[in-house]
Amino acid sequence: MTRAKLLWTLPLLAAAAPVHAASLPDQAGVAAIADKAMAGTGARGLAIAVIDGGEVRSVQSFGARNAKGDPLTPQTIMYGASLTKLVFAYTVLRLSDEGKLDLDKPIAAMLAKPLPDYGNLDAYGNWGDLAGDARWQTITPRIVLNHSTGFANFSFLEPDEKLRFHFDPGSRYGYSGEGIMLLQFGLDQGLGLNTGKEVQRLVFDPFKMPNSSLVWRPDFGANYADGWTLDGSVEAHDERGRVRMAGSMDTTITDLANFAAAVVSGEGLSDRARGELLRPGLPIRSRSQFPTLAGDVAEAEQSKGIAASVGLITFTGPQGPGFFRGGHNDSTGNTLVCVEQGQRCVLIMSNDVRAEAAFPMIVREILGETGTPWRWIFGDMNFI
Repeated sequence: MTRAKLLWTLPLLAAAAPVHAASLPDQAGVAAIADKAMAGTGARGLAIAVIDGGEVRSVQSFGARNAKGDPLTPQTIMYGASLTKLVFAYTVLRLSDEGKLDLDKPIAAMLAKPLPDYGNLDAYGNWGDLAGDARWQTITPRIVLNHSTGFANFSFLEPDEKLRFHFDPGSRYGYSGEGIMLLQFGLDQGLGLNTGKEVQRLVFDPFKMPNSSLVWRPDFGANYADGWTLDGSVEAHDERGRVRMAGSMDTTITDLANFAAAVVSGEGLSDRARGELLRPGLPIRSRSQFPTLAGDVAEAEQSKGIAASVGLITFTGPQGPGFFRGGHNDSTGNTLVCVEQGQRCVLIMSNDVRAEAAFPMIVREILGETGTPWRWIFGDMNFI
């Protein structure tokens, strides 16, 4: 996962009592914000949804979905990237409500044999590499979903491409798609579930997401988005053929807005499960989200008050508690930012990674100052 190294220019937020933002902009106001974002970044495609009171209030798309100039619409199939991980976390919480798993029971207890004995499985992970290191026995669903397994983001990023622990599971934050795949393996192989079908049953169907899928569908071919990279090159949409909860979801801004409304309102979750989603569980002490293994830094360099919950990054800002989850690849920029007061969110999806430089401006102009930890999320970036 690559990020542009640019200069940090956002103003610092002063501590203050929580305040409610003013009325949210109407569709014309959001469109004007989108125009500003695209003009300022050169991004070719952008979609924005606004949630207020836990309900979808506005869904709009702007620009093009491909180099031909076909319009990006609210029904265009876009890559969900790591917002897939939030869908997975929500699914796991619903499975927990159904009594099918315990967030704090080791994944090892789901399996019929020791994890390394399964060997290296292309569909999931290189579990055989963990032979001789018993720490795999301590990993729980909670540890996976708050990104503290100790794994690199993916083992193929290691110099020797072997999976290993870089710190004790549960001891610190370190973003890892590899950990997500371990939990999926536990559900599929250990509990005998079909994760893709469970996501369909527990998220896509109840939250009205008919154009969302964890694998490519032929009907997506009529209206899908290619992407643009930092240098303006076009990247073709990847037709993913395998369920990978670390990031294989295709979706639309319309579908994902319905899911965002469910997340901020807690729809479908028990009070206990909703508490797990919103509760700051694991303090985050790294300077930025990437590189994932850079380690913790001195307190003065940390973003204050951010933590990992079971599926989200939580923070507290001028409007009180809020949360964030994003998704990114070389031609995709997605983010969901919500404040709990008023159950308000901005969901942004872009098929042009250059749009990320406008994300703080978009969120600020729609929701007001939220305290979203942009420097931790993006590192040293020059925002418009």
